[in-house]
This record gives sequence, structure tokens and C-alpha cells, in this order.
Amino acid sequence: MTTKTITWRLRALMAERGMFKTTDLLEPLKAEGVALSREQVFRLVTQTPQRLNVEVLAALCTILDCTPSDLLVLEEVAVRSAEATGTGGRIEDIGDLRPVPARIQRPKP
Repeated sequence: MTTKTITWRLRALMAERGMFKTTDLLEPLKAEGVALSREQVFRLVTQTPQRLNVEVLAALCTILDCTPSDLLVLEEVAVRSAEATGTGGRIEDIGDLRPVPARIQRPKP
């Protein structure tokens, strides 16, 4: 089974163009007519956005001279199905590990 993952490459593209601080995007975005706070720009650079305004995407593509497919990379990743525990597992798989019975002692008065 496979699933698709999204890789947000904004930080890498910024670094390729000599922009190493998140605040380096504030003025270019403003020049493109996009008003974002420092906090919003920080989140945009450091996290993959769940939603993205098309105007912001267009401004980023213009500033970084790239296409949307350069910023967003879709990759198919193989997903392993998890095996149920306790069903069919062999005892030799755990090596020398064995459960140790607990000893509960009441404190002496």
C-alpha cells in the first residue's frame, strides 16, 4: 500500500537564493502585495502549510523564480501494515527477554 506525502521546499529554495532568515521574505512579499506578519512568515517557512492562499503561492513563485511544483513535491511512500501483537509471534523473537513477576510489598508501619 502506498500513500502520498507532501514535501514543502520553501526553506531549501530560499537557501539556494541566499535567503537564510525567515524575515528575508517580509519585504519581497510586501512588494508583491502580500501582507503577512513575521509570525505568519515564520510558520510558512518552517512548517508545511495545510492551506495556502493562491496569491501567496504566486508571490512566492515570483520571488523565488520557481514553479509551484518546485515548492510542493508529492512523493509516494510505501506504508507497511502493522502486524497485530500477540497473534502468531514466536517467543524466540524476543531473545532472552522474559517477563518478571512484580513483587508488591506493603510498607511496614
